Amino acid sequence: MRKSVFYHAGCPVCVSAEHDIINLVGADNVEIVHLSKDMSRFDEAEKAGVKSVPALVTPSGTVLHINFGASMADVKG
Repeated sequence: MRKSVFYHAGCPVCVSAEHDIINLVGADNVEIVHLSKDMSRFDEAEKAGVKSVPALVTPSGTVLHINFGASMADVKG
């Protein structure tokens, strides 16, 4: 089974959401991608449909935008 992917930019809203997601689905079921530290994954996130972070992409490809923290344009700078 594929994992969910949680994209975030490291802001307090994102870090809080990261902890909640891990508590909800378990660390083994989600890959955490910190876009501010790994910009090589930015295009991947956009292609998946991520418009703002924090966002969770489920194994089926559904994008769940969580508590608007920053637009992808803001993250890209």
